[in-house]
Amino acid sequence: MEMKKRISLELRNRTPAEVAELVVDNCRSTDGEVEGLTDDFKELEFLSMVNVGLSSLAKLPSLPKLRKLELSDNNISGALETLSEKCPNLTYLNLSGNKIKELSNVEALQNLKSLRSLDLFNCEITTLEEYRESVFELLPQVTYLDGFDQEDNEAPDSEAEDEGEDDDDDEDD
Repeated sequence: MEMKKRISLELRNRTPAEVAELVVDNCRSTDGEVEGLTDDFKELEFLSMVNVGLSSLAKLPSLPKLRKLELSDNNISGALETLSEKCPNLTYLNLSGNKIKELSNVEALQNLKSLRSLDLFNCEITTLEEYRESVFELLPQVTYLDGFDQEDNEAPDSEAEDEGEDDDDDEDD
């Protein structure tokens, strides 16, 4: 199913401004671009576009309230500066399974001052020597990389997998 069609179906008689969460996983982007999303999605806080064939974020609209963005299993290789321009309040970004190869590709995320969790699992960049140290150094605002902090402690609430309980004082080993 095409991305535009899927987005209009997901609206379910709501206006884009009423939507806070949008999941369009496994639909198709016809040209590797974001399609069907507009600046009208002002209230969007969570957006998931997993495995939709994206190779570019150039057409991502301005989403000022977006905090969580799932982009795993696409063909994105760089040009991530769009994210800091269009989604300045991102706290969680999943780019696992994309074509990100070099530190210079993630450097653009330095302007995402609220970014706390970044996932690059299954990207070529993870094979670089000193990968984790380098990313933490490059992006000091990030607390969790690929689900773990600098001391290899697991992120406390993997909301995507769990029920979304907010257990801030959960001290697992």
